[in-house]
Amino acid sequence: MPTPTPEKPQPLQRHHTARYYAHRVRESLATRVSKTICIVFLSILLVLGTVAFILWLSLRPHRPRFHVHEFSVPGLDQPTGFENAQIAFKVTARNSNQHIGINYYSLDGVVYYRDQQVGSIHLKDPFYQEPKTTTVLDATLSGATLTVSSRRWEEFMNDRGKGKVGFRLDIKSVVRFKVSTWDFHRHTMHATCDIEVGPNGSILPTSKDKRCPVYFT
Repeated sequence: MPTPTPEKPQPLQRHHTARYYAHRVRESLATRVSKTICIVFLSILLVLGTVAFILWLSLRPHRPRFHVHEFSVPGLDQPTGFENAQIAFKVTARNSNQHIGINYYSLDGVVYYRDQQVGSIHLKDPFYQEPKTTTVLDATLSGATLTVSSRRWEEFMNDRGKGKVGFRLDIKSVVRFKVSTWDFHRHTMHATCDIEVGPNGSILPTSKDKRCPVYFT
């Protein structure tokens, strides 16, 4: 006689109340609302961050650009040229900023030879430079603004015999960047132009139109 097969136990059917399903619905809605709030909040942060980055790029001031175009020492080929010594130069200052102006609190220039000052001159009174504009700075040092002795001139002549004479022109000013009515802090600006002139006293092609490094202190 065959052995009867035991019947499989039937799974228990759980009957949930309406309160249970209402609770689950509320939990699901709360989760969805929380996710939506997080997404909206993160989206706002992303937009604000992008706007802030764009503003920072557009309002971040760039340093003015200085280029030396002319520099000459007339009479360099004359042994007694120091008696009427002159140094003439022309430099341009470019404000490359799109929306930012620059207030200059006067500009002064100093010429050095072998790290020794040989002349200084006041270049320009305080002025405001509009965005995307260029200002020409030219000057001639002679007499009281130039201190070249016969010994110093002899050193010039010795270097001239080697094919070139090196000078350094330093331009200094206190500047303040300006956006509309908003002024930035003041900075002391230095533009350093290393220049070489040939035996005839004129600037060499390697120095002409050369960009001068600019730094702030």
